[in-house]
Order: sequence, then C-alpha cells, then structure tokens
Amino acid sequence: MRCRCDEAKHSAAPPSWPSRTARSCDAEDQQARACNNLRMDADTQMCGLDPDNQYVELAVEVFGLLADATRVRIILALRGSDELSVNRLAESVGKSPAAVSQHLAKLRMARIVSTRQDGQRVFYRLENEHASQLVSDAIFQAEHSVADGRLPAHHHHERERA
Repeated sequence: MRCRCDEAKHSAAPPSWPSRTARSCDAEDQQARACNNLRMDADTQMCGLDPDNQYVELAVEVFGLLADATRVRIILALRGSDELSVNRLAESVGKSPAAVSQHLAKLRMARIVSTRQDGQRVFYRLENEHASQLVSDAIFQAEHSVADGRLPAHHHHERERA
C-alpha cells in the first residue's frame, strides 16, 4: 500500500505554485519514498495533510475564494445539477448573469468549475466533488454554530436510527 502523499507531491502543481528547486524536489522524493514503504497503517497515513505541507497556502487561497456567498450559492446550485448555463445559475443565486459570470471566471481559474460550450452557450459544472464537500461541511459547521446545544438538522437521521 502506498501513502496518499505520493499523488499530492508528484502530481502537476497548480500554476500559481512556485516551481520546486532540484534540492527541494530531492528532499520531497526522499520523504515520498519513506512514506511509500509497506507498513501496516499505510492506508491510513495522510502525509499530504501535515501542517508543513506545500499545499497549505493554496488551501488558504481556496478558502478565500469560497469566502463569498454568491460563489457558495453557485457551488450549491451546481452540485444539484450535472451542468448549468450562466443564465440558469444567475436565476438560482438571484444575481445578474454578468455578476455570476465574473464569479464563475474566478472559480474556473481556480479549477473549481469547468466549462462545455454548445454553440453560443457555455455550461458550467463542478470539476470534482471536493469544492462541493467543502461547502457542505462549512454549512454543517454553521448549523453547529447556531444549534445552541441542540442536534443540528444534518444529524437528525442519526437520532432516527437510535
């Protein structure tokens, strides 16, 4: 079994990330080889989630990008559909198509959404499930913040099973 850090450290780095020097790459390669040794707990290791991981700063940028209610609403609208046009997204989030287009451009640059063109129309979809999960988790945390000691709505299914 291999540690999950292997994929994160040696996949193509996002364009905003500075290129690695040969020296730092060698150190990362050594660490990756150490992580890839067969171990009993190799399937539970999360080397990519270490506090000193190279992607921490990029994660902060993702949080900053998602710190906008319109973008969160866009992601929520897209998670409920395979793909949507700018006009349909604008209706869903209650903003003008021009405003939504600006937000989508930022989400696209961050590779959170991708596009498909059909003639003059452009359709948007989530690039992967991670942004959707991040937004869902943030909303669940918000529910906990205002639950005042009660069980938040997203936990009600647990009470029903008990």
